[in-house]
Amino acid sequence: MTSRRARTLAIVTLALVLPLVAFVVARAGSDSARGTAQSVSAPASASPTASPVPTDLTVIAPGRPGESAATRPAHEVRDAGPAPHNALDVWFVRMMIPHHAQALEMAELAPDRAANPTIRALADRIRASQGPEMGMMRGWLQTRGLPAEVQGHDHGSMRGMQSPEAMRQLAATRGADFDRLFVRMMTEHHEGAIEMATNLLKVGTDLTLSEFANSLATEQTVEIGRMREVLGS
Repeated sequence: MTSRRARTLAIVTLALVLPLVAFVVARAGSDSARGTAQSVSAPASASPTASPVPTDLTVIAPGRPGESAATRPAHEVRDAGPAPHNALDVWFVRMMIPHHAQALEMAELAPDRAANPTIRALADRIRASQGPEMGMMRGWLQTRGLPAEVQGHDHGSMRGMQSPEAMRQLAATRGADFDRLFVRMMTEHHEGAIEMATNLLKVGTDLTLSEFANSLATEQTVEIGRMREVLGS
């Protein structure tokens, strides 16, 4: 009887324990699956969230001389190429480069020949301004793939350009005579440049060149007045 009772007790105990073990195993499997699903669907905490790129940025685009500026979306001007230009813009640059070159040639004669210190100072000003301006104009042509030289064109025919004979005479002159001849020749030269710049402002389309032409005409008009004041003419 004792052996039979022991077997009966074991069977009853097993019947009670097995459902509990099955429940525990099933619950553990469910929790593991839910944890795996969450780890897959949740974003990694170590990965920073990228800041949104603003799409409403605007820039102020300057207008042509006499026109007001306009506000435009940044993406419309970010990759803009060279500004539009026409044949008159190109002509102006190609002609003004040799025109400036002759002004520099005259100005370089002044330090050793001029008697009046104001004439020497004006010549220094011309060299300091027109040298960089020539570099700007050459860069303007290069950016647009345009050659600087015009085949068959006689630069000596441009308004204000001095003849080779006049340039040799200036180089051979000293003192007060140099001052008078320099003022006469440089005044004529400036007047030619002012005329070219004024014509460009009427027909040119490139904004940078229009601003440059306006500045050139203003500055050289001032220089003409100073040169004439020096000699009282």
